[in-house]
Amino acid sequence: MRRLITLALLSSLAVSYTLPVMAIQDAVPKESAQQAQTVKIKKEKKKETKVTPSQNKYEYINMEWWKSFNDPILEGYIIRALENNKDLKIASLSVDEFYQSVLAQRANEMPSVYTGFLPAYAKTGRNTNFTFALPLIMSYEIDLWGKNHNKTTAVRKMYETTILDEQSAYISVAAAVGSAYINIVKLDSMIDMQENIVNLRKDIFEIMDISNKEGIVSTSDLVKANQSYMLGVTELTDLKKARTKLLHALAVLVGDSPNNIEEYSRISYKDLTYSGDLPVTVSSDVIMNRPDYLKAEKMLEKAGLDVRIARKEMCPSITLGGGAFFNNKEIGSLFNTSSMLWGVGGGLIQPAFMGGKLRANLKAKKIAYEKAVKNYEKVNLTSMQEVNDTLVSVNMDREKLSKQQEVQRLEMRDFTLTQEKYKEGIISQLDLKQKQENLLNVNRMVSASNFDCMIDYISYYKAIAAAKNVM
Repeated sequence: MRRLITLALLSSLAVSYTLPVMAIQDAVPKESAQQAQTVKIKKEKKKETKVTPSQNKYEYINMEWWKSFNDPILEGYIIRALENNKDLKIASLSVDEFYQSVLAQRANEMPSVYTGFLPAYAKTGRNTNFTFALPLIMSYEIDLWGKNHNKTTAVRKMYETTILDEQSAYISVAAAVGSAYINIVKLDSMIDMQENIVNLRKDIFEIMDISNKEGIVSTSDLVKANQSYMLGVTELTDLKKARTKLLHALAVLVGDSPNNIEEYSRISYKDLTYSGDLPVTVSSDVIMNRPDYLKAEKMLEKAGLDVRIARKEMCPSITLGGGAFFNNKEIGSLFNTSSMLWGVGGGLIQPAFMGGKLRANLKAKKIAYEKAVKNYEKVNLTSMQEVNDTLVSVNMDREKLSKQQEVQRLEMRDFTLTQEKYKEGIISQLDLKQKQENLLNVNRMVSASNFDCMIDYISYYKAIAAAKNVM
C-alpha cells in the first residue's frame, strides 16, 4: 500500500528541468550586415547596462537648467508638477508593479515548498476512522542551462524599460509645464500690447469720426477704421480665451483643479529672460542618453533573450521531485517516524508532438527580434531628426528675432521723427497715432518671437533628454 502511495506522491511532485541534448545556437536569427553592425556597435558601447530608478526624481529633469530662466515662480510650478502630476504617479506605480514581476519570476529559480493540513473522516464497514495528514512537498528546478534565468533577465529588461518610461514622463511633464507657463507669459504680453492697440484704434476711429463730420475724411475710411477697431477687440478676446485654456492646462499639469487658475501668478513678461547658452551644433552621441533610445536598446536585448528561451523550450526536460507525508489517527503522534512516508524521484520528458507550437513560437520570437532591430534603427534616426529639428528652430528663430529687432529699431526711429513732425505742426494727430499703431504691431511681433525662442529652448531640452547635455 505504501509503495502505491509513494508512486502516486512522486508522480504529483514532477518538476520540469531542461536538459539540452543539442547545442544551443546563437539566440539571434541571421541578420543583414547593417543589422549585425548595429548590434555590434550597441554591444561595444554597453555590454550590460542596468537601469535603476533614481531616489531623487529631480535628477531626471535637470532642475539646474530651469534656473536659466531666472524665474522662481516657474521653478515652483515644475516642483509642484513633479510632486502632484497624475501621469507621473502612474509612471512610478508602473515601475513598482514591474519590480514585483521581477521578484515573482526570480522565485522560479528558487526551491518551492508546499505544505497543508488534511483532516479526514472515513468509514469502512464497521470501522470508523478519523485521521490527520500533513503533506510536505519540495520542488527545485536546477537551471543548469539558464532558461529560467533568461526569463528573469527578460522580465528585468521590461522593468528597466518602465524606469526609462518614468524618466521620459518626468522630462515630458517638466517640458509641458515650462511651455505652458512661458506661453501664458507670452499671452500676457500679447494681451497687454493688444489692449494698447485697441485703445489706439478707438482713438483713431473717434478722430476720423469727427473729421468725417467736418468733411475731411471720407465715410469709406471711417468704416475701415471702425472695422479695424472691432477686429482688434475680437483678437483681444481670442487672446484672453487662449490664455485661460493654457491656465487650465497648467493647473492639470501641476495636479490642481482648473477652477483655481485665479491663484496662478507668473512673472512679468518684461522680466522673463533666458541666460543659458545653447550650442549651434551638437554631437550625435547625445541621443544615446535619451530614454526612448535606451528603451529601444533594452527591448532589443529582451527580444534576443526571448529567442534563446524559445530555443531552449524545444529541448527535453527532466522532472525531479521529493516530499514527505505524515498521517496518523492521533494529532499528537503525527510527526512520529512511523507516521511518515517520504521519497524522491524523477523522470525524463521530451516534447514529441505539439502541433508545431514550439517551432512556431521560435519563428515568432525571431520575427519579434527583427522588429526590435528595425525599431532600434528607427529610434536612432528619429532621435537625430528631433535634435536637428530643434537646433534648426533655435538658430533660425534667433536669426529671425535679430532681424525683427533691427526692424524695431528702425520703426522706433521713424516714430521719433514722426513725433518731431507732429510737434512742429507738419502732420496731424491722426498721422501720429497711425504711426504709433505701426510701432506697437512691430513691438508685439518682436515680443512674440522672443518667447518663441524660449519655447525652442525647451524643445531642445526635451529633444536632448539628458541632464548632462542640456547645459
